[in-house]
Amino acid sequence: MPTGPDPVTADHPAADRPVAADRLPVRRRLLPVIALLLLAPWAAECSWGGFAIDDFLPVLIFLGPMYGGAAILIRETARHLGAGWPTIVLLAAAFGVLQAGLVDQSLFNPDYLDDTQYADTRAAAEATLVPGLEFSLRQAFDYVGNHIVLTICAPIVLIESFLGSKRRLRPWLGRPGLAVVGVIYLLGSLLIFSDINDDKGFLASPLQLTFAALLVLALVATALLPRWRRPHPRRTRRAPHPLWIGLPVILVRIGADLTPGWAGVAIALGLVAAVGGLIAYWSSGSGWGQRHVLAAGTAGLVTAAAFAYLVPPYSPASPAAALAGDVAVTVVTVALVGAAWWRLRRASPTVHVGAS
Repeated sequence: MPTGPDPVTADHPAADRPVAADRLPVRRRLLPVIALLLLAPWAAECSWGGFAIDDFLPVLIFLGPMYGGAAILIRETARHLGAGWPTIVLLAAAFGVLQAGLVDQSLFNPDYLDDTQYADTRAAAEATLVPGLEFSLRQAFDYVGNHIVLTICAPIVLIESFLGSKRRLRPWLGRPGLAVVGVIYLLGSLLIFSDINDDKGFLASPLQLTFAALLVLALVATALLPRWRRPHPRRTRRAPHPLWIGLPVILVRIGADLTPGWAGVAIALGLVAAVGGLIAYWSSGSGWGQRHVLAAGTAGLVTAAAFAYLVPPYSPASPAAALAGDVAVTVVTVALVGAAWWRLRRASPTVHVGAS
């Protein structure tokens, strides 16, 4: 997942930053918007085996407005500002906290997974409860991290990789379009909040809600800092081959689950910090391109698809339906990542981040 400085403005001065969305035909702007609207909920809930194949379509319909709407708004905010991946990642983290802390409130509800096939994870979650706020830091890492990697970053990376270099940084929507997507997102979130509140009968405490809201505001404020839009000159060092970029991201996914309890959380956070710093270091070098971004941004998605065979869906399903879902996840993931890689290689052997 790209988290380091995005040297976009080093190659693109202010005059060359993304132009207004209304200079592109409506059809060309809406196609990637619709694609992101559908891909975000699939990546968030289906790509890791959370649902059997017969639930894929309901997931897209029911969760698309919320997950897809958030991905579009985050991507458009960053691109309208001329900002890069640090802004996208921070806004994705804010969305993760908003979703888990204020919308479905899974972060604070100890019974949230009791009616699923993940009820046995409750004891491990309670081993890392934060005193006073009564939420599991282990679950917070998983919930927010998955939203950053799967719900927001991987879908954006994939869709942008299919676009030409001149369109990759350009906004897709103007203010009317953003307003429509904003309304869709709010309605989708209210629908989920109402449905889960009726089903679970849970409401977080005022202290918990205040904590989540303040954390969301802090992450959004950090994401909008001017520093993420300042030029960052490229270094003379060369970036490694794009395939090497994804390996540290995969190691985070595997290493984060090796040890339970507080030690496991500490290891997971340490791995994220180390890999984030490494990608920031690599991304500031010459030769860093969209293929590197694609490898970093989709490594988590590929890993999730690989592990889908080892985890059950939320609700019990027949072995055939569960296996069909896992195979479908593999096929879709390989097709999307492979096609995006082929598209970039066909366009240019070196597609710089400045065009991504």
